[in-house]
Amino acid sequence: MAKLLYICASPLEDLSFSKAVADAFVDEYQKQNPSDKIDRMELFKADLPDFDLAAASAKYKIMHQLDHSAQEKQTWANIEKVIDHFKSFDKYLFAVPMWNFSIPYRLKQYIDILVQPGHTFTIDQQGSYKGLVTGKKAIVAYAAGGDYSSEQTKSFDFQKPYMDLFFGFIGITDVQKLICEPTLQQGPEAAKNKKAQVIEKAKKLAGSF
Repeated sequence: MAKLLYICASPLEDLSFSKAVADAFVDEYQKQNPSDKIDRMELFKADLPDFDLAAASAKYKIMHQLDHSAQEKQTWANIEKVIDHFKSFDKYLFAVPMWNFSIPYRLKQYIDILVQPGHTFTIDQQGSYKGLVTGKKAIVAYAAGGDYSSEQTKSFDFQKPYMDLFFGFIGITDVQKLICEPTLQQGPEAAKNKKAQVIEKAKKLAGSF
């Protein structure tokens, strides 16, 4: 039995293209893998700890074995709990809309919590980064209002390259993409047709993921 974590980074519910694609994928995946465990995480509803001055200070003191308070220990433990939850899964499904050419701020907050030395990455003796979240795989349902596939527009896309960097940095190298774009640029009919096409692709991918 495998464990799949479905992370939705869109707050738009039924209006979200990325969520619609991811929902179709997970529904088909569940049909084909009835014994697998699936957890859903809505980032805009999740109680994520702030990575603020208190968290950064607690991290610094604990990692450097400096004196720290019980409150600082608890603050850092709250961060570690989120990391441990993420690492406990075998597979990941992300629904990621493009916001201002990048990712939603709640997803960035989640990534800032997850990417911690000694937990999801380390530095080897040669000074190179090494991901610690290995042997796992991910699939990402992306949505964007414009078309960022051409040479003229891809330089504006900080959504997919950032997620690629995140996965690779923590050690997840088996990553597939479901790209639903454009959802606005060519009008509602084109967006509807594109969504239908990507949903069909998502259902097919669910059988082999």
